[in-house]
Amino acid sequence: MPIRIENQLCYFMLDDNGQEQSVPATRVNIVTDIDKSMSYVELAAERIYITEAEADALTVAGAHDGRQHVKADEPGSLI
Repeated sequence: MPIRIENQLCYFMLDDNGQEQSVPATRVNIVTDIDKSMSYVELAAERIYITEAEADALTVAGAHDGRQHVKADEPGSLI
C-alpha cells in the first residue's frame, strides 16, 4: 500500500526507497484517470495511483472525493 493515514495526516510513498511525503487529508484531492479507470492523487507533481479501498479511506480521513464513476459501455467489460 503506497499510503498510510494517521490522525488525518496522509503519508504517500514516493519511491521504492521508502521515502514518504505527508500532507493533511483535507488537502488531498482524489481524481479518476478515465483512460485507466483508476483513482489517483497528485503529489509533488506526480500521479500516485491508489486502490478504491485507499480512496475510500482517504475520504473518511477528510480528503475531497472528486472521483468519476466509470461505467462499461461495451458488453463483457470488467467495469
